[in-house]
Amino acid sequence: MFKKIMVPVDLAHVARLERALQVAADLARHYDAEVCYVAVTAPTPGPMAHNPQEFAARLEAFARGEAEKRGIRAASHSMISHDPAVDLDDTLLKARKETGADLVVMASHVPGIADWLVPNHGGHMAQHAGVSVMIVRPHD
Repeated sequence: MFKKIMVPVDLAHVARLERALQVAADLARHYDAEVCYVAVTAPTPGPMAHNPQEFAARLEAFARGEAEKRGIRAASHSMISHDPAVDLDDTLLKARKETGADLVVMASHVPGIADWLVPNHGGHMAQHAGVSVMIVRPHD
């Protein structure tokens, strides 16, 4: 049913993504699908890498590690945005098209008052991706 599952990741907060990573891996094994981990960085130095090439290498290493740990086929797709905080939604939609993913599995957060002020990325993806989107909440 699904051939490629896109999983947006924030390399600075991988521990918070564990449940979504596990769900994506379970689905990948069930459907014999590839998981493509997508992350967005700025072209300038940041906390995860000095440059986009180093960031892409870290994301690729993360994908290899997930493949080995979870027994799945995995790939990585690094995206560059001049302002990831502002452009994240559009950049993830672009990544979905570039990767050819037919399912997006992404972590969410526990909803709160801030959701009235700041839109959530999962909701935007679900509205505009053109494919199925599974939003995985963390355990309480």
